[in-house]
Amino acid sequence: MIYREFYSELGKLLYAVADIDHVITQQEKNKLQDIVKKELVPVEPHKDAFGTDAAYYAEIEFDFLDEQIEDAETAFESFIDFVEEHHTAFDKKMKKVCLHITQELANAYRGTNKKEKQLLEKLKQKLEKA
Repeated sequence: MIYREFYSELGKLLYAVADIDHVITQQEKNKLQDIVKKELVPVEPHKDAFGTDAAYYAEIEFDFLDEQIEDAETAFESFIDFVEEHHTAFDKKMKKVCLHITQELANAYRGTNKKEKQLLEKLKQKLEKA
């Protein structure tokens, strides 16, 4: 699996969680940066040609989608398509990390709302099938 592509897709997933209610708060953006810096970067050994940790591509993709005002559902489906295409690379640990960080992001602003809960449940079901 191409790690840079994985983290770009993970950024799409995180964007979908943050934007499912059509509002991305500063708390959510801060939480995203915190997740990348404290949870993803320390465990990711891969770097790009410029020495940038591959995990930062999650944040880069999130910011790009936010600037382009992309549709949350489209971003979510892109991640799911990636999972299905690379299902053999998604072990229990990777699935658990995806669920954990999306839940953390959903909780970043006043807890998880109804739309976020529905999206997280959909994610859980899709990951269980992969």
